[in-house]
Amino acid sequence: MPKKKTDEQEAAAEVAETAAEETAPVEIAVEAAPVEEKPKKTPKAKADDADAASADAPAGAAPKGKRAEKIGVVTSDKMTKTVVVRVDRLVKHPIYRKYVKKRKKFMAHDEQGAKIGDKVRIVETRPLSARKRWRVVEIIQRAEL
Repeated sequence: MPKKKTDEQEAAAEVAETAAEETAPVEIAVEAAPVEEKPKKTPKAKADDADAASADAPAGAAPKGKRAEKIGVVTSDKMTKTVVVRVDRLVKHPIYRKYVKKRKKFMAHDEQGAKIGDKVRIVETRPLSARKRWRVVEIIQRAEL
């Protein structure tokens, strides 16, 4: 059996309905501006873009970003085909505004035959071992004996 509403419930429902009518949004007719659609690229246009991008790269290779390069001094060459390169950089202190020298050591694969004291350019590469992610590209300046 359905329950009968009491007078209080009916009054509350009427008040809610009138409040909803008063706050209902008023519809205003506004003409919408025509939307301009961008022309879609055809498959032929996509192929042209791919040809232009791969003109520099060999066939079948995706275009790659520029790899990070650093210049540093060889500090150790005791390992086989590996050198330790110390890279120095100047960083301005955020509070004191004085330049501070920061140093970091990188393990680099060396096919060039760099010796201690040589100034070399290293470039980022795929992981070659547990700690080696750089490769010696060129020896800029040989160490003086």
